[in-house]
Parts: sequence; C-alpha cells; structure tokens
Amino acid sequence: MDVKGKISEKNGEGSGPEAKTNGHDAKTNGHDAKQNGKVGPKRFLFISIDSLIGDIVWQIKKEGHEVKYFIEDEDEKDIADGFVEKTDDWKKDVDWADVIVFDDVLGQGTIAKKLRDQGKAVIGGTPYSDMLEDDRGFGQEELKKAGVTIIPHWDFKNYDDAIDFIQKNPGRYVLKPSGEAQNTKRLLFVGEEEDGKDVLHMLSAFKKVNKGKTFEFQLQRRVTGVEVAVGAFFNGKEFIYPINVNFEHKRLFPGNIGVSTGEMGTTMFWSGPNKIFNQTLKKMEPKLAEENYVGYIDVNCIVNGYGIYPLEFTSRFGYPTISIQHEGMLNPIGEFFYDLANGNPCKLKVRSGFQIGVRIVVPPFPFNDKKLFQDYSKDTVVMFKKPNYEGIHIEDVKQVNDEWLITGTAGVVLIVCGTGPTMKAAQTQVYNRINNIVIPNMYYRFDIGDRWFEDSDRLHNWGYLREF
Repeated sequence: MDVKGKISEKNGEGSGPEAKTNGHDAKTNGHDAKQNGKVGPKRFLFISIDSLIGDIVWQIKKEGHEVKYFIEDEDEKDIADGFVEKTDDWKKDVDWADVIVFDDVLGQGTIAKKLRDQGKAVIGGTPYSDMLEDDRGFGQEELKKAGVTIIPHWDFKNYDDAIDFIQKNPGRYVLKPSGEAQNTKRLLFVGEEEDGKDVLHMLSAFKKVNKGKTFEFQLQRRVTGVEVAVGAFFNGKEFIYPINVNFEHKRLFPGNIGVSTGEMGTTMFWSGPNKIFNQTLKKMEPKLAEENYVGYIDVNCIVNGYGIYPLEFTSRFGYPTISIQHEGMLNPIGEFFYDLANGNPCKLKVRSGFQIGVRIVVPPFPFNDKKLFQDYSKDTVVMFKKPNYEGIHIEDVKQVNDEWLITGTAGVVLIVCGTGPTMKAAQTQVYNRINNIVIPNMYYRFDIGDRWFEDSDRLHNWGYLREF
C-alpha cells in the first residue's frame, strides 16, 4: 500500500496538486489543530504481531492519551521501549481500553471482529478483509464481483503446473507470492521477456533451490503504465473523505533498481474521490459496510491510456504510509481514531499540497540476517546534529536514558517526512531533515518524488486525477 502542506478545510478535503496556500502557515495551524482536539483523554490498546504501529502509538501518547502497546514477536518486543507504555498480556487490558487497534492482517481480522461483535470500539479488519490482502486470487475475484476490471491472473501451488501454463501460453508475466509468502520479497519477480522465458527460468530455479518445497503464488499478466494507489478510511458504514493518492517506491536503490523491499519511500496527496477511486475501491463500499470494516483500506493499481487495473489490496494501515499520512492530517489522530472506531461522523481535515516519506535503514535491511544486524546495527545510537525532530517518525528504535537506539531485527530505523505546496518543496524539506541525522551505516533513497514529474503528466493527460 501503501505517501505522507497547506490548509484547505472546504468540505474537509485537500485539493491535492492544485494547492496554492502557504506551507509554513499550514504547519503552524496544523500544530494548533492537533492541540485543540474535542475528545478528552482516552485509553488506546494497540495489538501488533511484529511491531508495525509503534510510531502511531507514540503520536497518540503525545496528544495526551493513555496508551498500551502489545508486541507478539519476541525478537521485536523492545521496539518503542522508552517511547510508550507496553503490556505483555493484551487480553487483560481489553476492558481497560476505550479503543482497541490492530495493525495487520494474517488472522488479526478474526480477533478484531470478535471484539467488535462484543461491543468493543475496534479499529481492525474481519476474516473477509484479511483474505482480500492475504489471498491475492480472492481479492481479485472480489473486485471482479464488484464490477471492477481486473488483470488476467492464475493461481498455483506448485512449480510444474505454472511452468506448463507459461509454455502453453507465452507472454509477459509477473510472479507474485500469496499468503504469508508475500512477506518474502525475493519470491516476487517481474518478467520482461515477451515469451515469458525469464519467468520460466525463475520458476525452474525456485524448483531446484527449494528441493520440493513450494509456496502459493500467482501469475499475473503484466500491464505497463503508472503504478498508483488510492485508499481511504472506513468507519464501518462508509468511506471517510478525502481519499489518499500515493505512490510507493519499493526498490532498494535510486533509479528504481535493486531488490524489491517492503518500502523505501512514498509520496502522496489528499484528494476528493477521483476516477481511480470511483472505479475501484468505491465499488467495494457496500461489501465493506456489510462486513462492518473499520480502518484504512488501499488498492494499488496500474493505470494507462486504456484503463485502470487493480493489483492488490492493503486492508490495514500501510507502513510507512500511516506515519506519512499523519503529517498531512490536521485532526488529532487520537481523536480521529476514537471517532472512527465508534462509527461516529468523521470530518477528516488535511493539508493540501504534498507529503513525502523517506525510510532510513541500516544493515541487513531488506534481508534477514540476525548476526549481521548484531554486528553492525544493534543498539547503534541515532543522532541529530540539531535537536529538531519535526517530521521524524520512529520505526525499530527504543529510548534509553534519552538516547535513541536501534533495536529489533529488520534494520528499519526512521521515517523522515516532508510537506509542501509542490512536490519539489516537499522533497527539499525531507532531504534537509535527513541531512540533520547521523547514524553509522545508514542508507536511503535520494530520489523519492522524482517519479512524480513524469507520472503526474500522464495521469492528468488520462484524466485520472480529476475529482468527481
């Protein structure tokens, strides 16, 4: 999924690329807005499998609310220590909480639905919404049922069947892992050859290397164009406007080369419903209301002059998307979450203009290597040349005696954000902020946002960004 200034309060919507107000004034007014929330202090319980949402826990705590944060993964449990309060048994704190927040799919939707059915105020999915993301084939078929045009795709559970299929149906394909295998980025492969021989070679290599072990995967006909995602918050009954339009940068190196990571950076803006949203997510609204889904949902698409082709759902908060979105929200996020979880009428006020988030990482990211992490990154100090933390959002860090230290296992450290009336202004701000950070062995992409200048021309030419 799944990025994240100036003020526009007309109908609670930002005007995206056409913003013309002053970014500095927006930041000041945004700060004031977040300090003047109408909801009194509440108790928030966050439940995480592997510590995705620590930054938002921290942001909500800073607004004056009480928080408790549960992390299931033993290797990740000390993430956000010193920033927020923790709990080792979230079930004991259910009655304590005014709002319960789940940060992932992979079965969390089942628990969220059970608690919601018991009358708890919950942000989280359902078994159905989990499947939208966890099972690519299911997600595509649900879009098709809703009347959305989808890319031809085929699901497989063994290599031989897929190899035989491509031999009989030559073409350009994208090989995408499904289910839990989606988190293994080395299994994703984008074919370039017209006859599909490169994908055939990759499947044959997987078969040899894995020695009989396989994974669920999907072959999707490759479509070229602009990759863009649209998403919105859902309060159990309807979408909350404005929507969010975002552009992910998944490759490790500038120029969009190298291994596909979880995410290296994202650009975004807020908008009224546009053509992409109306022809994809909007058509899912009745089903999401039937499910009483509460949270954020996003669909990533390829668009070109011929049409809009949805690729996959993110039926949860996106990471680092939600932290970047926070930079563009004028509502106090704790107040907004409280209203969202309780199905209250929500008026989301946002900055117009653009937001950019750049991920700061260290070895072994994006790979899993505990020894390398211990040798090069564990407990490394995160330093700031000047004590300026504007636009800084935490990932796998903890605080000990007022020092920020890298922890966890993955090597994701910070999300640094910038905002501005133009993409160029947001870029300038975010990279100036990065220049204030000193972390041994840190790396990041220095081209986040460059893609916009060509992509926006094409999207405008095709008419996809107009509000309806």
